[in-house]
Formats: sequence, structure tokens, C-alpha cells
Amino acid sequence: MNSTIMMQKLIKVQELGVVDYLSAWEMQKQIAEEVLTGKIENTLLLLQHPSVYTAGRRTQLSDRPLDNTPVIDVDRGGKITWHGVGQLVGYPIIKLKNSADVVGFVRELENALIQVCGEFGITAQRYCERSGVWVRDEKSDRKIAAIGLRVAKGVTTHGFALNVNPDLSAYLKIIPCGIPDAKVTSLSAELGEQINIDQVMPVLQKYICPVLENLAQ
Repeated sequence: MNSTIMMQKLIKVQELGVVDYLSAWEMQKQIAEEVLTGKIENTLLLLQHPSVYTAGRRTQLSDRPLDNTPVIDVDRGGKITWHGVGQLVGYPIIKLKNSADVVGFVRELENALIQVCGEFGITAQRYCERSGVWVRDEKSDRKIAAIGLRVAKGVTTHGFALNVNPDLSAYLKIIPCGIPDAKVTSLSAELGEQINIDQVMPVLQKYICPVLENLAQ
């Protein structure tokens, strides 16, 4: 596996390419333990997953696929979602300055992702009562980035997923994030042109890393 490591002020960023979901989950657990004990720096993993459905703790039976498609149950918040190639996933594994303010952490991630979308000419926003980042207009409400976190002993795992150019038909098998009346979109779908992960990676780091540096111990 090729990886590129860049050192920020407080955050070690690892670009890992395409990584199996369960392997990445085990990697998160190991890194979280080492961040907690001070063995390594606060870390941000940036990667893609092969096609996989994952279900957070609030997932309802009705949200799941009806055709027995495998789903991995995980210990993050939120409901069911899909990951796949063309989606840029970020796992910030950081020791928070204020571990009691998880909602504030989510809002800061949303702000950063909204700014990333803005760099590509897409007006995105928060949606009251619904986490993540949305494109909203007369056509529909469309989710472009999802967020689902776990905070244990003050250290975060899991994170965010920004749809760059994935096959959005994968979402048709589920009720994404448990929201039946909302659609899912991507940077490429909104712009009507192909945007790739390599274009988005530096822009995302530009906005996400300062947020993590500010919130981490």
C-alpha cells in the first residue's frame, strides 16, 4: 500500500488510497489507543473504501437493504450509509480539547466541508436537525457529505465522507442516513463534469487540517 505522510502543526495526515473497510476500522482503533496514550500525534486518515454499507447505532431495520446485501454494524453515531471508490473518506483520530462538545466538533467539520464545496463552485450548507452537508434548491435537498463519529476517552474515530465522483446508484438500496425524503449527490453530479479525488485532496486538507489543529490537544 502506498502512503503519503505530511506533517502539520499537530496533525499527521496519511493518504492511504483504497483500503478495505474492516482493515481501516482496525487501524483506527490502534491509532486511537496510541493517540490516547501519547505515543503518536493526532492523526487524519484520508482514503477510499471498496463498496460497503455500514450501519451506525441509530440505524433502523427499515433503513437497511431489502435484498440481504451485507451491512457492517459499527460503533459510530448516525444511521446507515454507503462507502465506495470515488468518495473521499476522512477519519480524524484526535484527542479533543473539549470532548464534551461533540456537536461543536461536528459543526466545525461541516463548515470545513462547506468551504471545500465552495472552492468547486458549489453552494452547500447545513440542514437544521440533519447532520452533514447539503445542496438545497428548488429541485431537491441533496446530501453531498456525511458525518458519523465516535468519541471515547476524549479521542475521536470514524469521521466524514465527501462524495466526489462515486456511483450514486449504490444509495438506492438503502435509506441513506435514515432520511427517506432526501437524495444524495456528488461534486461531479452537481458540476456536470468529472472531478477526481486527486483534485479534491489538497483542497480538503486546506480546510480540514486547521480545524483539527484548533480542536485537538
